[in-house]
Amino acid sequence: MSRARAPGIEAIVARIVGELAELPGIAAVAVGGSRARGEGDAHSDIDLGLYYDPARPPQIPRLRALARKLGARRSASSVTVLGGWGPWIDGGAWLEIEGLRVDWIYRDLSRVERAIADARRGQISSHYQPGHPHAFHSYIYAGEVHYARILHDPRRRLEALRQRTHPYPSALRRAIRNAFLWEAQFALETAARSARREDAFHVAGSLFRSAACLLQVLFAANSRYFVNEKGALAATDAFRVCPPRFGARVKRILSRPGDRSQELESSLEKMAALALEVRDL
Repeated sequence: MSRARAPGIEAIVARIVGELAELPGIAAVAVGGSRARGEGDAHSDIDLGLYYDPARPPQIPRLRALARKLGARRSASSVTVLGGWGPWIDGGAWLEIEGLRVDWIYRDLSRVERAIADARRGQISSHYQPGHPHAFHSYIYAGEVHYARILHDPRRRLEALRQRTHPYPSALRRAIRNAFLWEAQFALETAARSARREDAFHVAGSLFRSAACLLQVLFAANSRYFVNEKGALAATDAFRVCPPRFGARVKRILSRPGDRSQELESSLEKMAALALEVRDL
């Protein structure tokens, strides 16, 4: 984050959170995304998680009115209903406030609590949702809470959940390894015939899916919570448990998978070799 802009940004965030805290139904507010993980810069969006109790949810008209009060551009039209972006992404708003991109992201506290309890038991699920090229994995909620910078939590429900994300659950690590090592290999096997047919579309998708699965395994092997595909490949450069040059090798395969059968088959073979290396770690 730019030091020159940081005080101004923090003041804007504090004002927004202060206004949100006054709304009935907002149980907690936390900064998420790259800023919460210490990876943001002056150009990063400000992601605010708006946690609510489904028995007493916030009223959308009041959220839209607040967006207008804050001087947000596209305020009323961009504030969605609960569930407006799907059951797991839930909904929220894309706003611009005082020249800053501010995203509101709804989170159902009861669903988050269940997901974290499931993660601790090694129960995981993956869901097709907008914004996630691979999938929205149920344990992403645990990662969001783990890294969150909590700014409003009067009943300490969010803080209590964060305590339950320490340490990284061994049952979750095993579940991710068992599920995604198999899927990474299966994605490549099902693309073999497509490579011979020069079906570049199917092969490219299968290569990405295999790489995304291997990423899940590596994050878990390093006791790191996965929260988003964005920046995930680059993050592996700092992993202790990881095949040599994993990020660079995946990037090379995905950037030039080929369009002829020999090229496509070669790309599948290279990704299969990476899958074996991850399996043997």
